[in-house]
Amino acid sequence: MNDKDYIYDPDLTEDADLIDEDYGEDWEDALLLEPLGDDWDEDFDDYDEDEDEEKSSPQGKDRMYENEQVSQRVLLVSVDCGEADFEESLEELRELTSTAGGEVIGVMTQKLSSPVSATCVGSGRVEEIAEFCDLNDIDLVIFDRELTPIQIRNLERETSTRVLDRTMLILDIFAQRARSVEGKLQVELAQLKYMMPRLTGSHAELSRLGGGIGTRGPGETKLETDRRHIRRRIDLLKERLREVEKRRAAHRARRKKTGVVTCAIVGYTNAGKSTLLNRLTDAGVLAEDKLFATLDPTSRALTLPSGASVTLVDTVGFIRRLPHHLVEAFKSTLEEAADADIIVLLCDGSDEDMCSHLQVSRDLLNELGASDKPILTVINKCDRADPVGLAGVTGVRISALTGEGLDRLLTAIDDAMPVKPVRKKLLLPFTDLGVAADIRATGEILSEEYTAEGLLLEALVEPILAARMGDKYDV
Repeated sequence: MNDKDYIYDPDLTEDADLIDEDYGEDWEDALLLEPLGDDWDEDFDDYDEDEDEEKSSPQGKDRMYENEQVSQRVLLVSVDCGEADFEESLEELRELTSTAGGEVIGVMTQKLSSPVSATCVGSGRVEEIAEFCDLNDIDLVIFDRELTPIQIRNLERETSTRVLDRTMLILDIFAQRARSVEGKLQVELAQLKYMMPRLTGSHAELSRLGGGIGTRGPGETKLETDRRHIRRRIDLLKERLREVEKRRAAHRARRKKTGVVTCAIVGYTNAGKSTLLNRLTDAGVLAEDKLFATLDPTSRALTLPSGASVTLVDTVGFIRRLPHHLVEAFKSTLEEAADADIIVLLCDGSDEDMCSHLQVSRDLLNELGASDKPILTVINKCDRADPVGLAGVTGVRISALTGEGLDRLLTAIDDAMPVKPVRKKLLLPFTDLGVAADIRATGEILSEEYTAEGLLLEALVEPILAARMGDKYDV
């Protein structure tokens, strides 16, 4: 051994018999660690035992560190094919990206008669996108239209950057915002339906094998297995949503039979629906200056100036080019608006695109079959709106934030209230028992008793049916 000072590790001596096979008589040298310097004794004198205990204490082990949330750098791309709302849609895409947590670094547009089938944009613009992504460390490229699976694959290959389309971005925001079990089921169903045709395999290992010598063997491919699992999951989600729809339908039927009047607040996203609900009912619903801040419908009771009571319902916001997968998945939620007795159509009066937002909302209400309902157009944020921009727009002007004009809104809802069912006590002869079936279909029978003279009942009768009966069966 050398004359240098060494540290000896006693824990290793337990394995000396194993080391002996490799090192023979010099096995002790194998247990020696690195030689210390000439001033090793000074190092031990400077050793701080308290500092070592602090580092090894349970508090030190349990210390938690918060990860910094880094936003993704995003490039927006849009193709102008002559749409009238091209600029508005692109600006909306910028807001959607910000809502999803992305940072818009650049925007690229291209005028084309129609999107290129392979890459949506021209080959020259694809090269520009690839160069921009490389120079600016872009994490994500988002297109302002729905892309086909082939387009996404080609673009990602050419740009070496992840590519999303408008629909995928909206689905991601919905996934972030969903809180209730129903909302999560609806979002997952929409995502899986959109993902299903986009499970493109990467090269031959995921494609179906052909026939012939040298091609038999593996059986079912991974791509087919993934599709089968997704189909199974979609069927399960549909079954669960059917149960949710049954419960919602039962609640709506119960409200109608008991004479509860519902008023649904609908409108473009970020128009102030949740703020209005909070202002009128102290609902405590999350209200932020973001697109789709809330997804789950919330119901609260509201007393009108006349003393009548209504159930105010806040629904999911609308948006232009709303993915049809979302419309289908959120059918039960959107039906809250379609089945409401009164619809408050809210719009942002401070937005330059207010008229187009109103038209998008009305088109979706027509699609839901709610165009025949009493619709009150309400212009929100009038305290920030330009009076010139509101010229010619009819509707109740309010500010849900400051409370301005809310008395006029409540009066308008009061005037639009449907006629309440009439409470009547009737005696139906046995020959006219069919009237009881009509009452059950449109109203509610509170009590019934068969007597010698006929069926004695107390019921809430729909006004038209009550007028038709007159006092013929009154007791």
